[in-house]
Amino acid sequence: MIVATQPVQRPANARLLVVDQNRRIDHMLRTSFVEYLQAGDLVIANDAATLPASLQGVHNASGDSIEVRLAGRSSLRPEDMNYFSAVVFGAGDFHTRTEDRLAPPHLAVGDQIILGPLRATIEKLLGHTRLVLLRFEGTADHVWAGLAHHGRPIQYAHIAAPLELWDVWTRIAGPPVAFEPPSAGFALDWHALSQMRDRGIEFETITHAAGISSTGDEELDRLLPLDEPYRIPEVTALAIQRTKEQGRHIIAVGTTVVRALEHSASGDGKVRAGDGIATQRIGPSSRLRVVDAIFSGTHEPGTSHYELLRAFLDDATLERANKELDESNYLTHEFGDSVLIERPC
Repeated sequence: MIVATQPVQRPANARLLVVDQNRRIDHMLRTSFVEYLQAGDLVIANDAATLPASLQGVHNASGDSIEVRLAGRSSLRPEDMNYFSAVVFGAGDFHTRTEDRLAPPHLAVGDQIILGPLRATIEKLLGHTRLVLLRFEGTADHVWAGLAHHGRPIQYAHIAAPLELWDVWTRIAGPPVAFEPPSAGFALDWHALSQMRDRGIEFETITHAAGISSTGDEELDRLLPLDEPYRIPEVTALAIQRTKEQGRHIIAVGTTVVRALEHSASGDGKVRAGDGIATQRIGPSSRLRVVDAIFSGTHEPGTSHYELLRAFLDDATLERANKELDESNYLTHEFGDSVLIERPC
């Protein structure tokens, strides 16, 4: 696969690799995605908007410049804005590859960090010297304003120009709770939603605080994905129940949707409306109770996103699909091409 280097969400020539329920592989334009769906199917996407979660600042104890990438919260409530988990880098920015970034100064509980207009204190180290729990000072309104004025979208070196927020918001973006974009949803636009409606395909949303995809540190990356809060609306829970009763398929747009729905159903298999925190990791040993197919970006082996795809397909078929992606020069990363993977019948 080739890294997508231009922040274009819906290029006309974007491609889609389809692995159907009989393990057949097909190549098509991504705009034809809806043609693979059937009347009565339910498509569910993540409507989270992306926060400006990259903050340049100073570590007070050392005086060193650092970058803080916010990575998690305990809830989606807009008033809960004082505590964030975060990954800390040394001086520099996205122009340097993540794996080549400088380490931060020694971090300790009680250290203060100045991030533009915001001041935060390290409350706890979270299993790694660069992963911390931060407590921000001030009201929720103060923190929101600080992020808006000082933060930038989290970005990686494969995109050369600085990203703007509109580059990382999907067409269905709602509550600003994601730390990186739920980028599978980039492929959706109003034309696709209109096509679904005309074909009798249902469409609903959830809200899931999509976390960071890479830290550049192998040990830290093994902790990904971190715990992520989500919210399932009543209308979505009812649509899932109705679709299951009718024997139709549920298609998740992106890995975050899979995590939220499968976590909600982890008890008795029933998706319930309300808030939760996805704490599980989904992989080859996972039993999927809700989702029948995933519409996603292309993911490289070894990433947590690729591990989740192993819950849908056996390794041999997934490796065959990955070979097709490589040989056909599909684009990868957040602005890349897409895959549609159905669970075997």
